[in-house]
Amino acid sequence: MSLEEQILYEDNHLLALNKQCGQIVQGDKTGDTPLPELIKAYIKERDGKPGNVFCGVIHRLDRPVSGVVLFAKTSKALSRMNDSVKDREMQKTYWALCKEAPPLEQGHLENWLLRNEKQNKSFVVKAGTEGAKLAILDYRLIGVTAGGYHLIEIDLHTGRHHQIRAQMANIGCHIKGDLKYGADRSNHDGGISLHARSITFIHPVKKTPLTITAPTPQEAIWEDTKTLSNSKL
Repeated sequence: MSLEEQILYEDNHLLALNKQCGQIVQGDKTGDTPLPELIKAYIKERDGKPGNVFCGVIHRLDRPVSGVVLFAKTSKALSRMNDSVKDREMQKTYWALCKEAPPLEQGHLENWLLRNEKQNKSFVVKAGTEGAKLAILDYRLIGVTAGGYHLIEIDLHTGRHHQIRAQMANIGCHIKGDLKYGADRSNHDGGISLHARSITFIHPVKKTPLTITAPTPQEAIWEDTKTLSNSKL
């Protein structure tokens, strides 16, 4: 899928992409080109811009995760959106495919997470553990796919490192392909079946509410998730 095909929304202030598994939002030790650099090069060529192009990172998605990710095209938009994220005004909804059913059809999870930098992994620990941060989410079971995986919708209320992956694994729901958090096998593309489905926020300039939804990956395992979702509405 080309970068142009990934664009979900764009105006003079913001650009939202449907990130593909394997793409990175920020540079890492692999040396692979991060999305902001690809976006700047794309806009520069498309619009024939002679000078530098601005592209600021508003929030992040892990490399193996797909879905909607939002960037700022101006410093003003970036500053205002950073404030929105800090104040928890951006609503983020994810879809996860898990082998196991959750203990309840819907639930509220609050856990303390401690990040291990060396392992690049977060662990659920006791409250009061030094360095631990509170992680909060709500989930609901949408249904079971034809392939036998449980489609779970997750509303994220905090943005901790690997939060969804760690909290869902802690209740026995292992996200398909996520070997780091207990899945029994990897996905063929090295990704995990966690998709940033939508974000809702107030536009930093227009001051109007905006929801951006990302289509699920074009893979057989995701084919009937839309039908399941519609049946629950």
